[in-house]
Amino acid sequence: MSTDTTAPAQLITPQLVRLDADLGSRKEDVIAALAATVAATGRATSAEGLQRDAMAREAQSATGLPGGIAIPHCRSEAVSTATLAFARLAPKVDFGAPDGGADLAFLIAAPASGGQEHLKLLTALARALVKPAFTTALREATSEQEVVDLVSEVVTPKPAAKPTAAAAATTTTAAAGAGAAAASAPAATGKVVVAVTACPTGIAHTYMAADSLVAAAERAGITLKVETQGSGATTPLPASLIASADAVIFATDVPVKGRERFAGKPVVASGVKRAINEPDVMVAEALKASTDPSAARVAGGGAAAGAATAQTGQGDVSFWVKVRQVLLTGVSYMIPFVAAGGLLIALGFLFGGYIITKVADDVVVQNSLWNLPDVAALKASDPTLVDLSNSALAVYLGAVLFKIGALAFSFLVPALAGYIAFGIADRPGIAPGFTAGAVAVFAGAGFLGGIVGGVLAGLVAYWISKRDVPRWLRGLMPVMIIPLVASIVAGGLMFLVLGRPLAAATTGLTDWLNGLSGSSAIILGVILGLMMCFDLGGPVNKAAYAFATAGLAAQTPASFQVMAAVMAAGMVPPLAMALSTAVRPKLYSAAEKENGKAAWLLGLSFISEGAIPFAAADPVRVIPASMVGGAVTGALTMAFGTQLRAPHGGAFVFFAMNPIWSFFLALIVGTIISGVLVTVLKSTAKRPVAA
Repeated sequence: MSTDTTAPAQLITPQLVRLDADLGSRKEDVIAALAATVAATGRATSAEGLQRDAMAREAQSATGLPGGIAIPHCRSEAVSTATLAFARLAPKVDFGAPDGGADLAFLIAAPASGGQEHLKLLTALARALVKPAFTTALREATSEQEVVDLVSEVVTPKPAAKPTAAAAATTTTAAAGAGAAAASAPAATGKVVVAVTACPTGIAHTYMAADSLVAAAERAGITLKVETQGSGATTPLPASLIASADAVIFATDVPVKGRERFAGKPVVASGVKRAINEPDVMVAEALKASTDPSAARVAGGGAAAGAATAQTGQGDVSFWVKVRQVLLTGVSYMIPFVAAGGLLIALGFLFGGYIITKVADDVVVQNSLWNLPDVAALKASDPTLVDLSNSALAVYLGAVLFKIGALAFSFLVPALAGYIAFGIADRPGIAPGFTAGAVAVFAGAGFLGGIVGGVLAGLVAYWISKRDVPRWLRGLMPVMIIPLVASIVAGGLMFLVLGRPLAAATTGLTDWLNGLSGSSAIILGVILGLMMCFDLGGPVNKAAYAFATAGLAAQTPASFQVMAAVMAAGMVPPLAMALSTAVRPKLYSAAEKENGKAAWLLGLSFISEGAIPFAAADPVRVIPASMVGGAVTGALTMAFGTQLRAPHGGAFVFFAMNPIWSFFLALIVGTIISGVLVTVLKSTAKRPVAA
């Protein structure tokens, strides 16, 4: 792939403009015709490849916009030069806009490894398309060159005494989007809303949605700041601004980066196109949510998270908050591996019995559905296999499930390290982070090694990415240079310097857990229970959960007891709130009573976040009551010696509990204590909520 060196003014030429053209009745036809136009000018190596990538992007979400506009766009390996192809269509063609067909269509074609400067230019065009003066000028253009001049003036504006319609159309966009981080005086209403916009490609819809929301906020008389998570550099919203915000808008088609920063805030969420089509409605919904105690809120926080955010001070977040965010990034990406792998392992136990661990490798390699294992021969060869299932099919399925789960679970430490590095250095940090995590596993450094290796790999990758290198080398940096050098440095240091000390620390931690008994184990259960209920899915909750799931890899009785304490305690808050709303419904609003019904299932599924709506509305009573019940539950599971071999699933992984009765007894006792306590606290409040 050649490096894109096209000058900004050459993004579009008269040869790339089609005026009043009949390119077919379907958007596929229009995209195919514009892709062929791009290829005919030598800016793409394959019209078919460009068309395929553009249609793949179209399949994610339609690119039609209100006002007769369509902006099909994509990154493609077939594109050698960043290009804009334009067609003024006659007749109009349906691109999925809510108000009908489009007569103005831009194909925005970016190289797969194009430079950041071109992304800025493409963003400028996308923002201009939401300005009526610019689109009117395009419709009234009489020649291809006039269209080129209009577009060129938008993407490469030049100072002029008398700005044209196109320039005037984009004058007000300069402060939107990335400028969201800049300070400004609050609007007359005093309301502050923050927003995040992001689309899969990160070229057009991301920034158009940002500008539409900013304009809608101006009409509503409020302050709204946007963080655009596009293909270009992202400027995060200051922590102080997020802390002071009354509500959050997520207009995204992809996961929000750093979502935990907004934990506990009232939220209005939708796809990115809704922010373009209905910005005024979304702003109005955000204002309504800001005064509604029962409004949906960003998960992963609670009172503690809000306090942590408020303490970061003015401007950017503090060093320790950044550290927490990086570690939580790693944990959040690690959890799916843990949940999937751990549940598959538990299912393997369900089919084959716990002893399946001894024969799984041999059974998977030597047998199949058409050649089931001889269970009698296996038991005869090894007396310790007495508890193995007597069914050949159950043994085979159990071995397969266990092995798949064990392989998935083996990614726990590499994923943790890889995404910690990602949180520091973005994508260039992933490969070195995974490598450092794999080295940590090999060296026996485990969970601690994964954290240290991920931080080390991320810092090295970040440092290299900030080096000033020749232009010809920039394209190789993220795909070759950074992963290679950072992997060598981080992996080498893990092998040569850090591996053995971290392995010794991991062994010491494991031995300490295995040595806990009596009052020491009960105290650990109390601490874990308090942590699980403190912020309901926030950093403290995640720290306790990560501690438990990391220990599962050791497959020791102590690690299984810790997992039981963590899961049982985490189930208490939503179940307690469900119980309280059922016993004393007059203490809760209609919306809270509905949330209480859902909290039964959420609690039984080990989803602590089911209590967040209640904690957000009344943290002073809900969180302490939850912590008391969680502490009792954690203490009881440890006192009973309850073991749990599954990292998720709640009551539905009962088959992985031993003994089952002690787990549910501890859960019921803790739920009743928390439910009664929160009911009493709310009953003694000065102004209970009316039904």
